[in-house]
Amino acid sequence: MKPLSALSAAACRSIRGVFSDIDDTLSTSGRITSEAYAAMERLRSAGLLLIPITGRPAGWCDHIARMWPVDAVVGENGALYMRHDDCAGKLRKRYALSDEERRAGRDRLQRIAERILREVPGCALASDQPYRECDLAIDYCEDVPALPPAEVERILALMRAEGMKAKISSIHVNGWFGDFDKLAMTRRLLREEFDVDLGARRVEYVFVGDSPNDAEMFEFFPCSVGVANVRRFAARIATPPTYITEREAGAGFAELAEKLLAGR
Repeated sequence: MKPLSALSAAACRSIRGVFSDIDDTLSTSGRITSEAYAAMERLRSAGLLLIPITGRPAGWCDHIARMWPVDAVVGENGALYMRHDDCAGKLRKRYALSDEERRAGRDRLQRIAERILREVPGCALASDQPYRECDLAIDYCEDVPALPPAEVERILALMRAEGMKAKISSIHVNGWFGDFDKLAMTRRLLREEFDVDLGARRVEYVFVGDSPNDAEMFEFFPCSVGVANVRRFAARIATPPTYITEREAGAGFAELAEKLLAGR
């Protein structure tokens, strides 16, 4: 990973949008700091597209799309996107799964959750699970004492043994049924809402994140950035981000924003 200072001014001027993870990338110790929020405001005021790409639930995404200075949001690790149409005063939602698939999956997710809680003492359902529509989130360090890495891996293995796709974030292990992920839904969002073929124009966008569930985004975008705390997961990310900030979490996001804006 190269220091963010190695990103050229010419490259910064070519950037049209920023995609960002939320937990431990935009947030710091569970909070969006004034520094990070102001950085979001400045990026959007400068005309850059700004879209959080998160594992957080649909319920959060409804709020984020309506209230934050963003253009849209991808949630539940790619299960959905939401965009608020300010002119029409309406929230648009798109899901990777049909209504029937989401309904059918809820009992299955509940059964798997019960098994995991039984077999991995110390973990818990994520506090935001009631607001999820498509995935299961198991807390291993957000509202519970941090579990040892071997126990986190055990949660991951149990989900995969059930046939789920599963990813580790900085706070949760997320699992789901369905052929979706952060990158697939981001590409769909850009195509449907902004008429952008992201495959052809990936060099014009930055992704910033911090954990293994950001791996496909790090690999896809030539201009991928890890906030400094990504180092704690470096061994688990096959293709690490191209650049890394000096500062961690929300301060690292603000560092990236400053770099992009200074180069314009």
